[in-house]
Amino acid sequence: MEDYLIEHCSPTLASLKTANLFNYIYDADEQLHAYIDELNRDLRGKGVSIVILRKYERSALIYVYREKKLQADLAQNGVEDFLKNFGYEKFSAGEAISVLQTRFEKEGTFPHEIGIFLGYPLGDVIGFIENAGRNSKCSGCWKVYCNECEAVRLFAKYEKCKEVYKRLFHQGKTAWQLTVAV
Repeated sequence: MEDYLIEHCSPTLASLKTANLFNYIYDADEQLHAYIDELNRDLRGKGVSIVILRKYERSALIYVYREKKLQADLAQNGVEDFLKNFGYEKFSAGEAISVLQTRFEKEGTFPHEIGIFLGYPLGDVIGFIENAGRNSKCSGCWKVYCNECEAVRLFAKYEKCKEVYKRLFHQGKTAWQLTVAV
């Protein structure tokens, strides 16, 4: 599981990004929940939390996030009104994540407002939805519809972070050691 954290979540562990997602293949429910519980015990003190957004037959969509950053993202201008369109009524990080989990379970599709939960700019999330994923200015971690220069800068920063974290992890550092406390 630590390999997945480093590969997919380095910018979140480094406190550069609100959150990341990854799909994790597991053998047994007990094993999956034990991994998640252990990681939460280790990383919560550093401001990182991990939840399962959706479970499939032998894979789970794992959401790794920084609650304070998510709360700040949810409080940005326009985000609350935007999320109300998708059935969100309460905007604490925990309550919003709970609605997101429910949307995954009930609708069986990938709710595109998840971009807000990953720290993507509201304009880009709206642009993605309105354009059905087409006509973006560029793409990297997400499809960009608004501030291309800033997004390209962030994409490079996230990629550099991932490279550094992977190198340090392969040199023996743990995910806990690489997680920035905030």
